[in-house]
Amino acid sequence: MFTLGGGAPVQPGHLTHRFHKLVSASGLPPVRLHDLRHGAATLALASGTELKVVQGTLGHAGIVLTVDTYVSVLPQLYHDSARATARLVLKAVRATNRKIGKRREGRDSP
Repeated sequence: MFTLGGGAPVQPGHLTHRFHKLVSASGLPPVRLHDLRHGAATLALASGTELKVVQGTLGHAGIVLTVDTYVSVLPQLYHDSARATARLVLKAVRATNRKIGKRREGRDSP
């Protein structure tokens, strides 16, 4: 909520109009005020912030809305997830190979 100097609330239309004027003056591509909310949520997820924290920050009653809206936004999240999963699989393979190698060494010993 935004207020004027005397404490009265700023009308949403005025705030939106002022925001659009600032965006236009900046030379940046057009963006809606609400897009800043989406950008903040997307960046929070990309930085590794827990989904439940993003849900709470946005004030979503349920996590489904947060997941459906934001998780598919960044392809990098899929890449990072695949990389982390591959690391876990490789770690498990190495551990299994070590166990198998020790068993074979024990059998081959005289």
